[in-house]
Amino acid sequence: MPGKLSGKIAIVTGASAGIGRASALALAAEGAKVVITARRQDRLDSLVAEIKAMNSQAFAVAGDANDEATAKRCVETALDQAGRIDILLNNTGMGNYKNLVDTSLEEYDQLMNTNMRSTFIFTRQVVPHMLLQKQGTILMISSMAGLYGFANQAVYCATKFAQVGFAQSLDKELRPAGIKVGVICPGGVKTEFAIGAGRTEESVAQSGMLEATDVAGAVLLACTQAPGSRIIEIQMRTMSESL
Repeated sequence: MPGKLSGKIAIVTGASAGIGRASALALAAEGAKVVITARRQDRLDSLVAEIKAMNSQAFAVAGDANDEATAKRCVETALDQAGRIDILLNNTGMGNYKNLVDTSLEEYDQLMNTNMRSTFIFTRQVVPHMLLQKQGTILMISSMAGLYGFANQAVYCATKFAQVGFAQSLDKELRPAGIKVGVICPGGVKTEFAIGAGRTEESVAQSGMLEATDVAGAVLLACTQAPGSRIIEIQMRTMSESL
């Protein structure tokens, strides 16, 4: 049976691990072609092989999401393969949990660039094509830290609040053109994210945090809405967390 996303093509950033990888698999399982990008070519190649084994199609573009050239190559790949871009998942991100006085300017720039600059770059490259199509879905993977301030996470929270504001503004700007824009805000997720920068492998393994597949399910929900409806924001927490 055809999947819910048959005939669609999606660009997924930060696809080599965690939420990005799980989301690429979920989209492909519903029939979408996926253009996956991250810095680690070997992991992208492995994911392409896994998606092909599902009888779906994937195309790897290795590169830094902070580099506009990477976004342009992803857009070109999608247009070459499908002549359009239906979905953009801005997932690239990093964490660094430190108090303010121990956070350097270099670390601030790295967090802001990885989390927000990459979101701007890819969205800026994709939107002109969606405007011509008069349709498309753009999703940002933000965080509950984009809705609440947490101690020892001021800079990380600032980047994630920025993504939420970006999504809210674009929803108003692009909805009249038929483009859906939403943001997904999960709490902690069991991935390699922020390991060595405030988290350890042991603390993640022993936590009650969300699974990457949980968040991928929310991504799929937002991408499979009927044409007349859109999901603006999803907040996610595990049953073990009270916030």
